[in-house]
Amino acid sequence: MNELLEATTTRTNPGIDPSLHIWGWEIVVYLFLGGLVAGIFVLAAALELKSGEKPRGAALRLMPFVALGLISVGMGALWLDLAHRLWAWRFYLFFHATSPMSWGAWILVLIYPVGLLLGLGSLSDEQRAWLRGKTPATLKGLLETLYGWADGTRRGILVTSIAMGISLGIYTGLLLGTMPSRILWNSAVLGPLFLASGISTGAALLLLLPLEESERKTLVTWDAVAIVAELVLIALMLLGFATSGDVGQWAASQFLGGPYTAVFFSCVVVLGLLVPLVMEFVEAKRHLPFATVLPVLILTGGLALRWILLTAGQHSAFRFLP
Repeated sequence: MNELLEATTTRTNPGIDPSLHIWGWEIVVYLFLGGLVAGIFVLAAALELKSGEKPRGAALRLMPFVALGLISVGMGALWLDLAHRLWAWRFYLFFHATSPMSWGAWILVLIYPVGLLLGLGSLSDEQRAWLRGKTPATLKGLLETLYGWADGTRRGILVTSIAMGISLGIYTGLLLGTMPSRILWNSAVLGPLFLASGISTGAALLLLLPLEESERKTLVTWDAVAIVAELVLIALMLLGFATSGDVGQWAASQFLGGPYTAVFFSCVVVLGLLVPLVMEFVEAKRHLPFATVLPVLILTGGLALRWILLTAGQHSAFRFLP
């Protein structure tokens, strides 16, 4: 029965035998940067909605543009993974509502105009004047029109930015679920888990910037909530596997005594989640900020989460079941 399932669902090319190995570092980079950008979009817009005013720090105001640069790097990595790179434009000839890849392809396009308006609306008067000075005369009219849209529909842009960030963050998790033959990716938790991880890594990157005290305090609180959500979702994922029959129990065993136990719990759960959560608790209670160590641990843990799940998932096939 297991051999039949494998033959009918995945064994259609040599890239999956003896184990799937078609997704390498390029997909890890794409998934990590996609989640990071999703977090930046959600948090940058939510901070402005909460305070009712533009970001105070110059670096924070530029983060929407940094996010667009990071997602471009991620898309470049994704493009390198394609077998037929010159045909990538075919993704945009149609839209399949039931295909996560089709949703992802269009989200990656729509996020650019939203991010551009989010960034232009965040700029200070001095930054806008500098940009006007660098813009060719033929494009100054367009720039002023974009400034007008960014200011005139500010609340709508902020809400849309949060929606786009959530869509991008969840999509990166759902992308793995497009292969039902990979046992470890057969979990509805992956989408929310990748979104929570993306928000946490986005907060970590923002915490590396010079921030106002109130902005840092808010980000630390929101990141602590995201970390707790990650821990709960990881527990639910493992519990779901462990209580879903022989196939699920085999999947759970890969992280509970199996080959990925040590690296997953040490790099992701302990160093990437529990230690940062304790640091944030200490910062909130004792006012002792961990300016660099805390964000680095979170970012490293977020990268490790995607790398381990991608690698373990590719080596989880029905024919490996005892």
